[in-house]
Amino acid sequence: MSVLHTRYLGFDPELVDYLQAWEYQRQLHEQILDGRAESTLLMLEHADVYTAGRRTEPQDRPKDGTDVVDVDRGGKLTWHGRGQLVGYPILHLRDRSLVKDYVCTLENVIITVLAADYGIHGQRVEGRSGVWLTGGPVDKKIAAIGIRIHRSVTMHGFALNCSNDLAPFGNIIPCGISGVGTTSISAELGRVITPEQVGGRIAEELQAALPRYLNSTVPAPTEEVSQ
Repeated sequence: MSVLHTRYLGFDPELVDYLQAWEYQRQLHEQILDGRAESTLLMLEHADVYTAGRRTEPQDRPKDGTDVVDVDRGGKLTWHGRGQLVGYPILHLRDRSLVKDYVCTLENVIITVLAADYGIHGQRVEGRSGVWLTGGPVDKKIAAIGIRIHRSVTMHGFALNCSNDLAPFGNIIPCGISGVGTTSISAELGRVITPEQVGGRIAEELQAALPRYLNSTVPAPTEEVSQ
């Protein structure tokens, strides 16, 4: 079974610029396609930024006109920034039919770590992506997922709210879903849990769960998964 490598690109105070990370993803994607690099998980914390997937609609964008980076992933608008753990698994899938299973595995890993380490019971919600906390007045999203597959190699990934300010989500319609809320590990526990504290455990679980999907060598058309 293949081994998934992990690279930690930076955590607060060494926040990673979104455009620089996106370019690094593209370079790594090409290297993996050419056989010059192996599947790699990138873990980091971004400087504050809004990003818009290809299904973003005008009404989803920031109400105050804040600049948005338009990206090539599936899905709609979201926010990344200080206090949020971001993971980009750049994987060479052995079969493109595994895409849905791959996305479910990302969700399962987050759900597992939230429950085992923090007593937070996240779950999936039918018709929505990511990880949610339900049972309150409104459902609250704690982790988002948005990916792109090009020639069987994945890009983009997941964002888990750890200690970030939730106010930026109030300026948009996160992921294009109205009538729901957002939350973080810290907000749920009433104490600060940082991305750096969570990152190692998430990486450990992904290193165990993702290798079974790796090692495809057959190019495939570009595909987007809207999350």
